Order: sequence, then C-alpha cells, then structure tokens
Amino acid sequence: MCGIIGVLGDHEAAPVLVEALKRLEYRGYDSAGIATVNHGHLDRRRAVGKLVNLSDKLVHEPLAGKAGIGHTRWATHGAPTEVNAHPHRGRTVAVVHNGIIENYRELKEELAALGTEFVTQTDTEIVALLAQRYVDEGAEPVDAAFRTVDRLKGAFALAFLFDGYEDLIVIARMGPPLAIGHGDGEMYIGSDAVALAPLTDRITYLEDGDRAVITRAGAEIRDAKGALANREMRQVRLDATRVDKAGYRHFMAKEIDEQPTVVAEVISHYVPSGSDEIILPDDGIDFTKVNRLVLSACGTAFNACMTAKYWFEKLARIPVEIDIASEFRYREPPLVPGTVSVFVSQSGETADTLAALRYCADKADRIVAVVNVPESSIARESGLVLPIHAGTEIGVASTKAFTAQLTVLYLLALKAAADRKALSGEQVADRLSALRGLPAVMNAALDLGDAVQRIAIAVSEARDVLFLGRGTMYPLALEGALKLKEISYIHAEGYAAGELKHGPIALIDSNVPVVVLAPGDDLFDKTMSNLQEVVARGGKAVLISDETGIAQAGSGVWMSVPMPKVHGDLTPILYAVPAQQLAYHTAVAKGTDVDQPRNLAKSVTVE
Repeated sequence: MCGIIGVLGDHEAAPVLVEALKRLEYRGYDSAGIATVNHGHLDRRRAVGKLVNLSDKLVHEPLAGKAGIGHTRWATHGAPTEVNAHPHRGRTVAVVHNGIIENYRELKEELAALGTEFVTQTDTEIVALLAQRYVDEGAEPVDAAFRTVDRLKGAFALAFLFDGYEDLIVIARMGPPLAIGHGDGEMYIGSDAVALAPLTDRITYLEDGDRAVITRAGAEIRDAKGALANREMRQVRLDATRVDKAGYRHFMAKEIDEQPTVVAEVISHYVPSGSDEIILPDDGIDFTKVNRLVLSACGTAFNACMTAKYWFEKLARIPVEIDIASEFRYREPPLVPGTVSVFVSQSGETADTLAALRYCADKADRIVAVVNVPESSIARESGLVLPIHAGTEIGVASTKAFTAQLTVLYLLALKAAADRKALSGEQVADRLSALRGLPAVMNAALDLGDAVQRIAIAVSEARDVLFLGRGTMYPLALEGALKLKEISYIHAEGYAAGELKHGPIALIDSNVPVVVLAPGDDLFDKTMSNLQEVVARGGKAVLISDETGIAQAGSGVWMSVPMPKVHGDLTPILYAVPAQQLAYHTAVAKGTDVDQPRNLAKSVTVE
C-alpha cells in the first residue's frame, strides 16, 4: 500500500526522498509528494501519477531543506488528485500516513464544530488538522503528535514534520509496518527496508502501539502505554542489485526468469547437500502430534495454500482446512487440539493474514509463518518462521514468491509425510531427487517463452478467458486467471475442469480462449474430456501439457505449449511458469503497466 519515507540528514533531503520513493513504487501508488523544513519553513510538493511527475515539478519548483518526509499514495478515501495527495498539512504541521483512520468522521465533526476548514476528501487530513489544533492550543510538537495519535482508531503508520523544527520527525505505528533507519549523524524512517537499503543497513522495526521521537542524535521509542521501549536494532543485508531491472524491460520478466535460482536456493536452505533429510528452523514441528492443519492467506498466497492442501492430504494424510484470511477470523472457526495454523504472505505484513494469525495465536498448538521477509510482523508473531528466500519482489503480480512458497510448502508436506511414516524413506528420497532437478526443468520451460508469446498476442484481443485444471492444476488455473486479470485487465476465471458443465460452459463461444492446464498424469483423460466439450462448442482451446499429452489431444486444440516432463507432485511449480508468461506477454501486447497495474498494491496493509 502507501509508502512512507523520512530523513534527517546532512544533505538536501528532496533528492534522497524521491530516490527512496522510487524504491517504494512496487507497493502500488497513484500520487506522490514530499515536504521539507528549510530555515524553519515547512513546504511541500505533490503530483498525481508516476514519480516522474513529482520529479518534474521539483525541477521547476525546487524544495530545499535537510529534513523531510515523503509518500506514495494508494487512494482509499478520496480520488487520486493532487489535493488528496500526501503530505497533508495544517499551517505548521505536515503528515504522511499509511492505513485507514476509522473514526475520522467523528473527529472531522469535532473539528468542524471548532471552525476548522477542510480542503481534501481524505481521512489523513484530519490527522494533520487535529495535530494543528493541539499546536494552536499551546502544545509542543511531540506532545501534539502523541495526543493526536491517542485519539485515532484504525490502522496507521504516521510521520509528522513541524514548521520551525529541522531536527525532528515524530512517528507512530498501529498496524502497517514502519521502520527506523540508523545512520551516522543521520536518521531515517521508511515503510520497509527496501526504501532504506541505500541509506543504512541498521534497522529498528516499531511494534503495534509504538510511537517515536526521531532526531539526528537517535530515536526515543515509547510503547502504547507511554513507557520507554527497547526495540532491537537489526542489521538487514539487502542486495541492492535485486531491486534493479538488470537489463529487463520489466521487473516481472526478471522475476519470472529468476525462479529456477530461487527454487534452488529454497531447496539448498531446507535440504542440506547430500542429505535426504528436511531441516526446519528452531525445533520445527512434530507432525506425529498434528491432527489438523489450517492454512490461511490472501490472493496468490491463498492459491499456494490451495495447492499445498493436495500435497498435505495425499502425501502426509493430514486433514487440511484452507481459508481466505479476510474471511477466516470473522467466521470465528473452532480450533481443536492438535491444530497447526500456517499463514502465508510474501510481505509478512498483509493486514487480513496478520489479523487471522492473531485470532489463532492462543487457540492453535503452533503458529507457522511462510514469508519472504523474516523481520515482518507475521514472522515476529509466529512460533516457527519458514523463509521462502525469494529475494525482493518488485512486480506487483507475484511470480517468484509464488513458486518459492510452493516449494517451501511442498518440503513441509514431505517432512510431515516422513514424520508420520506416510511415505517411506525411499519415497521421500525419490521426491527430493526430483525436486533437486526441478530448477533445470524450469529453465527448459522458460525457453518456451516464444511459444507462449505467440499465444498471448492472440489472447490479448479477448474480453474473457477461462482457465481449467484438475487436481493441483485447479489452484494453478485460479492463479493463471488471477495473473491475467491483474496485469492485462482482461476478465479471466479459473475453474476446476469438472465444474465446466455446471455453469461456465455457457460462456464458451468462438471468442473465448480456454487455457487448459493438463500434465500427463492420471487425471489427463478426464481433463481431455472437458477440453473436447470446449472444442465442440467452438471454444479456442489452449493446451499446456507435455508432448505426449498434446499428441493425444488431437487436432481440435487451437494452440499449445509443449512442457518438459517432471515428477507429478511438482507440476504446479513448473506449470506456473507458462501461466505467468502468458499473463506477462498479454499485458505487454495490450500496453498496460506490467509492474504497477492500476488499482493494485504490492503489500495490502489495510483491511
């Protein structure tokens, strides 16, 4: 969601702020702005659209000062206009905000009764104007900021900058992440370590309820009760090259191509070289005592959980419940003894997933996090953290994080199967051997990009696309449809192939491409029956299968992608590659914004 950056430095703040905001573009945004204090004077610049628009404005209207805050906005309250862009301000205070202030209407009515005038449609303006009210009543800046925070309900990461104070930023967190960066005589704040990576590798993460006073001398952090809080400073090593395009046209293309390396890295982390034993961090999980797994996530991570359900139930014989995180906690599901709850999130900050975790915290026997950011809120609040080692993922549409999540979940399922003796040692070893060979097979699949591109050019002219799959290809059909609609804006739906005749078949005509994911497994013949139903109604069948499967399908197939063969368990990981490439090349053909699709955010930190 929205990105926040702040700096108290020795050099002009504006270039530093803009460069850091560029590193936060991946979170999704529709406007941007910065504010600085120069010779005691607070001023700001804002622009709608891409950061280049803000940069252009700063060329014509420079903003001096060595203290400043910046923001990329993803609109919630109020349209994406310059008036609604952050920073918001009163006369002597500027505020940037990530989150939603749930009681802003109540506060707005209170301020209106005092004669306050409003110029935006946002909830954040209320924060700035409330702080201004306290300043006008005689409060010092820190007191005014803290008193304001005490009045707020909802989710927020906030940074305050005050007129006349060139060595002060006040921040607060309740929900969305916020970090402090420590420099030498300089201090920084940011939504995540990515923004701060070029500035410092020494990071302190605020916890919920924390607020902090930042000066060049350091940070004083207080908890929700006002007591001094000693939060750990961590040294975060973030490879800056992982957030460069490295010659690719888009981050998404780069991240698709990185998947063999990422999967190999996951395998080497959890399975020591020369071993057939899966090693989990800390004390792991004793799966012999697990009666039930509950998996919860959102978006692409939820599709990874759906795939894992097949693995855990088939290989380890453990009953699995999966749920969309935004629905899970509101159902108030009972958790019986012997339940392990697993939460999957790329960022580790997904608000709905974090809320579901907190619901389970005192009810499940164990809380497990499958995350890409080990310092994230979900990781810090979990008993066992399983990093996916995908590296920084910039493209909003998740690719390498998805296959990394699948790989970690598959290894976890194999570990469960081994612990419970549901698979023999030889069966586990055979599967691990196949998994070690997967990166090479994924490289071969990446080489099929030209074939996928030809299909994508044709698909780009469609208004509706269906994806079909059986078994573990069903969640992948959902994921393929999600990817296509995310970045190409074509309406797409994924279905279990057997459900075709229960409704979706009514949509099929000569204008509807139907992507059929059908590796040559024991479900292939069933899936081919569904493909023939598509062909019989004039649908354009796109078959993604191995060469044997394509030959068996016959001449009714419109287009096809001949995939390399792989162990049946691993087809969801392998077949994710052409599904992602199809979405990517379709979006390129349509000319959409691949890395930053409209209305979407990389890290959804509000409900």
